[in-house]
Amino acid sequence: MEKELYIKELRPGVYLMDEAHESTGYLVVGKEKACVIDTMNGYNNLCEAVRRITEKPVFVINTHGHPDHVLGNVYFKQAYIHPADLPMAQMFLEGSDFVGNCRKNGYNVPSFTEIREGDVFDLGEKHLVVYELPGHTAGGILLLLKEDRILFTGDGINHHLWMQLDHSLPMEELVKNLDRVMFLESEADYILHGHSGGFDDISLMRCLRNGAEEICKGKNDEDSDYQFFGGLAKQHPFECLADKQYQQNHHVICYDEKKLNR
Repeated sequence: MEKELYIKELRPGVYLMDEAHESTGYLVVGKEKACVIDTMNGYNNLCEAVRRITEKPVFVINTHGHPDHVLGNVYFKQAYIHPADLPMAQMFLEGSDFVGNCRKNGYNVPSFTEIREGDVFDLGEKHLVVYELPGHTAGGILLLLKEDRILFTGDGINHHLWMQLDHSLPMEELVKNLDRVMFLESEADYILHGHSGGFDDISLMRCLRNGAEEICKGKNDEDSDYQFFGGLAKQHPFECLADKQYQQNHHVICYDEKKLNR
């Protein structure tokens, strides 16, 4: 079932693709190649939409393995993912009625190629560098578009971070993993995440990290309940900087109290 697909060019060669306001993917077009970062829910033939923008060779990088970021892979021929999220992505793709229907119409899920931290994708005068950020999922990655100083973060860094899922890592590990890549503050000016309408200031990264640390330190007595499809969790608000540009004014980390090391 097709749903509205909104595409806008944020700057030359960098496009935001919003599928029904449910999930966001991106297209980066270099001089020689193009890369789709996350393919969303597959409501639309994303490859056809990309082909209206560029005819250059195109491939997919999935920031993590959740279905609202990988189901649209069926429209492409080449996709990359971190090996820690590969089983989850394959589970969602193989177990999806949507993908089964796509196969009946001649579309097949492309095989995954594994990527690791330090891998660099040369698109021609635009380079995407891979960094690992386990937390939201074990195989979550960040992609730094060096020339444009943009950090693509999937769901790993955003205004509404889900850490309550069974396969999410403990909060303490998220803090450690964020600390390890915090040097990216000096490499990027903006964040584009997996449910965004545009640029967020890079400071979102440190503000989220500080919020996660507050949870670890027990500064969460006033946290409220959060109902989601898997049951009941907690949500912890965190502060962002007043003088910076953000797409949202409400910032929370959702978590499972039982997974905290106290």
